[in-house]
Amino acid sequence: MCGIVGAIADRDILPILIEGLSRLEYRGYDSAGIAVLTASGQLRRLRTVGKVARLKEALLADPVAGPIGVAHTRWATHGVPSEHNAHPHISRDGIALVHNGIIENHEALRGELIAAGYVFESETDTEVVAHRIHFHVHRGATLELAVVATVRELHGAYALVVLGESDPNTLYVARAGCPVVIGRSSDGNYVASDVSALLPVTREFQFLEEGDVATIRRESVVIRDRAGHIAERPISTSALSADAVEKGAYAHYMLKEIHEQPRAIAQTLEERIAGGRLLEAAFGPKATQALAQAQAIQIVACGTSWHAGCVARYLIEQICRLPCWVDIASEFRYRNPVVPANTLFVTISQSGETADTLAALRQAKTAGYLSTLAICNVPESSLVRESELVMLTRAGPEIGVASTKAFTTQLAALGMLVIALGKLHGLSRERERELVTQLLETPRLVEETLALDLVVRALAEKFVSKHHALFLARGALSPIAMEGALKLKEISYIHAEAYAAGELKHGPLALIDADMPVIAVAPNNDLLEKLKSNLQEVRARGGELYVFADPDAGLIPSDGVHVITMPKHVTEFQAPIVYTIPLQLLAYHVATMRGTDVDQPRNLAKSVTVE
Repeated sequence: MCGIVGAIADRDILPILIEGLSRLEYRGYDSAGIAVLTASGQLRRLRTVGKVARLKEALLADPVAGPIGVAHTRWATHGVPSEHNAHPHISRDGIALVHNGIIENHEALRGELIAAGYVFESETDTEVVAHRIHFHVHRGATLELAVVATVRELHGAYALVVLGESDPNTLYVARAGCPVVIGRSSDGNYVASDVSALLPVTREFQFLEEGDVATIRRESVVIRDRAGHIAERPISTSALSADAVEKGAYAHYMLKEIHEQPRAIAQTLEERIAGGRLLEAAFGPKATQALAQAQAIQIVACGTSWHAGCVARYLIEQICRLPCWVDIASEFRYRNPVVPANTLFVTISQSGETADTLAALRQAKTAGYLSTLAICNVPESSLVRESELVMLTRAGPEIGVASTKAFTTQLAALGMLVIALGKLHGLSRERERELVTQLLETPRLVEETLALDLVVRALAEKFVSKHHALFLARGALSPIAMEGALKLKEISYIHAEAYAAGELKHGPLALIDADMPVIAVAPNNDLLEKLKSNLQEVRARGGELYVFADPDAGLIPSDGVHVITMPKHVTEFQAPIVYTIPLQLLAYHVATMRGTDVDQPRNLAKSVTVE
């Protein structure tokens, strides 16, 4: 996954390109580059290895200016991070392009182009596209027709932005499987892989659909669909402000986003609950009928979103008494599942552009599911546009690669789904009101939990020199232990695993010693006594325990047992959200003490838009 910015305007567009890249750096930071057509029509390119700051330094030493250009920040898929693999890539006669995605048939195309005399400077699939466009230009096509001919030959996922010296007043954009948005303005037009890149210059956006190719000039935008017909794509106004993606007084985006969670969860619930009742129409105008017909639930997601789905499975089966399956999207799409009658298909994604989740949704549409529901944070995303029912989490922009507020707002949205399903499958009005009240209390409980920040920070000092950690929980909190382990490994680079605590005797106990910290979450629920027995097994083998516990859990600090007291009266319905918070804080503080890059951890990108 990579970040793309393009611009054509009545001014020097370089500051716009660089600002856009800075806002997209969460999408990739192995290398960065720009290509600009100067006022005289000459193509200038500059590329650097590393983050956008390195590119800024290079531009100070070698300034570039012009009214049209493209820029790119890369997360490597083909070829190691290096200057020659960095985008933009250039072919003959001044044709340059940037690309997000993966071209699956690049090797076959590369062979044909080498036979035709083209010389490759990189290991990327992207350079193949640049040369292929030139190949068609050399055979007599205009640059526009060469782009169209090339994209018809490509297999895979891509967002492309192309410019050339032969057509100095136009950007060409193509989309298949990867998001790309056009920003409209009175002084020019812009393109990016994410709305946030363009907020400083416009709030008016058009979203390309699958197979679209756009011709962008300073004064006009023409979009053609896969069949080549002119397509009208609506212009929408973004509600986001430019400062919505700024860190403010926080040291890192991740810390800011952790502390935004009470407000984010409240926004998720807002206008969807009234008079102690959940409004199932919040899932869409056809939601009531679909949810009432549902006799089973299939949830598909990746990474952190999959953990949210695993929590939902416990609650759906316990409260709604409906069977529920949760699959990792990258596996689901290849296992040819048997679909029971009247099964609701639910996808969960922060970005709404996760490649495997999107592919699973598209597969589900032909597999006989009752309906499709997307739980997502980005209203303009492909997942939202292609699903029949939608629940937007309203978390706001999440820039840190390690998801925080997007996860807890997903849990809140899934809590509403549980109530909506339950009330249509026999849940009493009294029980509905009780669960709704608990959801509405969750932002306050999260706020109380955030007050443990200094306590967790002191605890984090004990983890700085560790190389491994084990997370334990029971029941609906088991996925929260998995999420805690994921956060720690993502940003601190400490190897961490999570287990349902009852599984200790089946292998993990072999790992326990004084150098393996064991973190547990212990809400006061029906499985508490079982969990306490499991923790005794750890302590008996010399393991150091760190337990986030309910005040009434009966866990007492002692030698080798550190108990962090959580807020009172956290119910089983609220616990997954509330007990997530200290695990996020723990990961954050351990990472900062170890000096890692919290917001942009190595080898990872925010939104996985390639398979």
